[in-house]
Amino acid sequence: MTHFRLTPLAASLPDTVPFVGPETRERQKGQGFRARLGANENVFGPSPEAIRAMAETPLWMYGDPESYDLREALARHLVTPAETIMVGEGIDGLLGYLARLMVGPGDAVVTSDGAYPTFSYHVAGFGGVLHKVPYDGDHEDLSGLFAKAAETRAKLVYLSNPDNPMGSFHTGDQIAAAMDDLPAGTLLILDEAYIECAPETAQVPLPWDDPRLIRLRTFSKAYGLAGARVGYAIGAPDLIAAFNKVRNHFGMNRAAQAGALAALQDDVWLRSVLARIVSARLRISEIAGACGLRPLASAANFVTIDCGKDADFAKRVLTELDARGVFVRMPFVAPQNRCIRISCGTPAQLEILAEALPDAVKNTENC
Repeated sequence: MTHFRLTPLAASLPDTVPFVGPETRERQKGQGFRARLGANENVFGPSPEAIRAMAETPLWMYGDPESYDLREALARHLVTPAETIMVGEGIDGLLGYLARLMVGPGDAVVTSDGAYPTFSYHVAGFGGVLHKVPYDGDHEDLSGLFAKAAETRAKLVYLSNPDNPMGSFHTGDQIAAAMDDLPAGTLLILDEAYIECAPETAQVPLPWDDPRLIRLRTFSKAYGLAGARVGYAIGAPDLIAAFNKVRNHFGMNRAAQAGALAALQDDVWLRSVLARIVSARLRISEIAGACGLRPLASAANFVTIDCGKDADFAKRVLTELDARGVFVRMPFVAPQNRCIRISCGTPAQLEILAEALPDAVKNTENC
């Protein structure tokens, strides 16, 4: 009998995934969530123009393998040559391509302990060795990351700005200054999934084609197209061209390309969504504060809430919210796991949160 034969590396990996989706939890519970506030989706949705463009897309055709129209529009938007841009299947997909391009068995890679886990998942999948640096308070430690890269001769350093899961950010000037200590031969992966939600000061004042870094952005957050899976990388042309060696050239579906293009052109809708995100962050902070919890300042489309005790306490609050039909998540690693993380929601969803959170905290304190 023939039996499948995994590579030794694949066989050695644990049977884990970075996240358990809310749909999985709903199937386990046998009922849906009343408020889906854990996946950092944009509940306010995409531009009506994007919805229209996607609905009118002839899906009998494959998507343009070059994503030409979208890349050209992004180039105009950013004021950079199209050769500095690569479109891919969300930031997660682009991280996978980067790992495939640059990480081999035994290669050193640096990230923050508790940072976005999908990057670490891809690195492990190609046999890389992860070196993790603790957070500095509620921020990723820039100097610590770059010092660890020098110590380990790392090929890659991963940094999200604004940060997930804490919502904090470094100014672009701070990052640019810290890069003086980035070792030669180390590439900074700057994950800017939430950059549209952040203050202008978060923008890094370096040329788009600076060979020391590659910036990753997405249409999943502020643009409301998480289900379409559209991300893009911005970097030096020779690095961007290297993606063509390994990427799925027909991985981008035509409707997603059309929707992203229309979303990019609807600045009025984007501004309205960003205003609603600001309002939602304030409302989440009010709800948490009224329960005796401490909301952290956020530059993303979520608010991280310091529950004030340990991980067990935060986990019980999360479980109590789950039982009340409210889906939220929490950081995985201490000391950040003293917190829970709540995505921005509609006013109706946040009223459900306002009803559920006081009872969840009260029940947890009485355990």
